[in-house]
Amino acid sequence: MKVLMLGWEFPPYHSGGLGTACHGLTRGLANANVDVTLVLPHATEDIDAGFLTTVSVGNLKQVRITAALRPYLTPATYAPRTNSLYGQDLFEEVERYAQHASAVAQREQFDIIHAHDWMTFKAGIAAKEKTGRPLVVHVHATEFDRTGGNGIHPQVSRIEGDGMRAADKVIAVSQFTKQKIVDFYGIPEQNIEVVHNAVDFPVTLPRARLPTKSTVVLFLGRITLQKGPDYFIAAARRVLEHDNRFLFILAGSGDMEAQVIEQAAASGIADRVLFTGFLRGEDVQRAYRMADIYVMPSVSEPFGITPLEAISCGVPCIISKQSGVSEVITHCLKVDFWDVEELANKIISLARSPEAQHCMRRNAAREAAALDWTDAAEQCRAIYKEMLPW
Repeated sequence: MKVLMLGWEFPPYHSGGLGTACHGLTRGLANANVDVTLVLPHATEDIDAGFLTTVSVGNLKQVRITAALRPYLTPATYAPRTNSLYGQDLFEEVERYAQHASAVAQREQFDIIHAHDWMTFKAGIAAKEKTGRPLVVHVHATEFDRTGGNGIHPQVSRIEGDGMRAADKVIAVSQFTKQKIVDFYGIPEQNIEVVHNAVDFPVTLPRARLPTKSTVVLFLGRITLQKGPDYFIAAARRVLEHDNRFLFILAGSGDMEAQVIEQAAASGIADRVLFTGFLRGEDVQRAYRMADIYVMPSVSEPFGITPLEAISCGVPCIISKQSGVSEVITHCLKVDFWDVEELANKIISLARSPEAQHCMRRNAAREAAALDWTDAAEQCRAIYKEMLPW
């Protein structure tokens, strides 16, 4: 079986969970003897315009094409003179990617097209029209997740809907996401399959401690509306009002970074909040290994791989109820993202209960270990087989 996979971020060119998920899934498929050709945009300054670069990695072949799509684009990247979430040039790059990917599709041999998230949906539709092959679209996040339901960009929403309607099958990363697809895009439930993400986060570093006796509470992710960093800071202020023996770390970058730094300063807690900036490689693991508690206060999280990574590093977690990962991890504390009082209470309670921490570490580790990319790949493989005539 051969799959033409369309993605827009992949290690080392990635900034978030989608790249991590694509890496795990493609490796799982390759291990299941599925040949995958992954078509990626690559910054035009990094390659010669108009040329394709192909790299063979086992059963995975990467094809990088000339479209300047970047992971988690911001208004500053594409529309410096507007306040819109997406600028005109971004859509031009989506069209460019679709044209190049369609050309790749016409020269490659494959059985199934698998497109990840809205930036590749036009390419998936074009490849299907040119080749007649079945199309699977994989929804890792919707425009309703990214914007929190406020300021939804109609063109992005339209592209998402067109891709889902054109698809022979839609894969959602959680029941939470499946319900959004049904509610907001009107896709029939029987056309949507749920394939939960997994974790592959080998721990190589020893437990680390900062030179402080404070309880370290970690947020790691994009500092953007969807991830709820402002709720993290609001909860931190309430925690510190009761007990100043806490240190809060925000690891990541994003369009709300300046706003959240100002929020911490205005709240009078700047000396108890550390901003690390974007982390990659061993620095990510190092951040987890120095944390006592991990918090994911996402406003709308289709899945959320970071809690699984934290659990792999032995860190008890508090996660948003508005997340897909809450469907597969029960040994953690869960809270509505907006309830900062309850989030603060849970942070304090967990910090003061070593027994609860130990229990959560032990049992959550078993749950995370059961989530394997091989299983996710097998589910995708079964979906592919349903659509093939042989």
